[in-house]
Amino acid sequence: MQPFVPTVRPMRNFSLFRLTLAALTAMFLITACAGNPNALWQIVHNSCEPAARGADVPQKCIDVDAVQGYAVLKDLNGIAQYLLIPTKRIGGIESPDLLAADSPNYWRAAWDARRFVNAKLGEELPRDEVSLAINSTSGRSQNQLHIHIDCLAPDVVAALREQGPKIGTQWTTFPTRLRGHAYKIIRIDDPTLASVDPFKLLAANIAREGGSMADQTLLLTGTTTPDGKPAFFLLNDHVRLAQGDFASSEELQDYSCAIARKH
Repeated sequence: MQPFVPTVRPMRNFSLFRLTLAALTAMFLITACAGNPNALWQIVHNSCEPAARGADVPQKCIDVDAVQGYAVLKDLNGIAQYLLIPTKRIGGIESPDLLAADSPNYWRAAWDARRFVNAKLGEELPRDEVSLAINSTSGRSQNQLHIHIDCLAPDVVAALREQGPKIGTQWTTFPTRLRGHAYKIIRIDDPTLASVDPFKLLAANIAREGGSMADQTLLLTGTTTPDGKPAFFLLNDHVRLAQGDFASSEELQDYSCAIARKH
């Protein structure tokens, strides 16, 4: 029997002529999931960590790293979606703890944890077909930081492959809308995120342009540089409630992992 994991779906949106319906639907999903916004924290704190220390409690996580301070949990959503969750109490993308000099690079850990996605699918996906996503405070149901690790949607993979050669190492607006939303994008020329933390990279840009980290969403996926070296694309959107945009980049992922069936 699978452990209970709360639904942490992005707030899906539709075309502009259905704006009102989209907003109402999104708010319903938030309300439906808000019964226990601390559920992820309780699973990690009350089950995963104690079990990893040898306590006689069920181990609900597939991995617990006490040194780096995170756990990996299989989400009930999706064929191969996993969540990387800090073992420290951290609210989400808005937390100043993520910008501290000694903060763990949870993105690097989450990228390494894509091995669980590959194991679940029984194949190793190319780096540009795997993605990591974190939603804004408006587009999430849980008040514990969690990074979604899952397949990237096939149409998003195609769009990034088409536009990829034009994307550089400075923030720019992605040429086409993704799920109807205007994302910014930047290429990170660090193959393992050894020296780049996407939270801090985004925060520096937000500081220049103004805005709130709480309103931001990020999606990271692999790519290659024009000369063939491993790299990453980092996509960013922000909350635009008037447009029905709750800034949930998880919308760019695919619970069915259809991309895996195209190989």
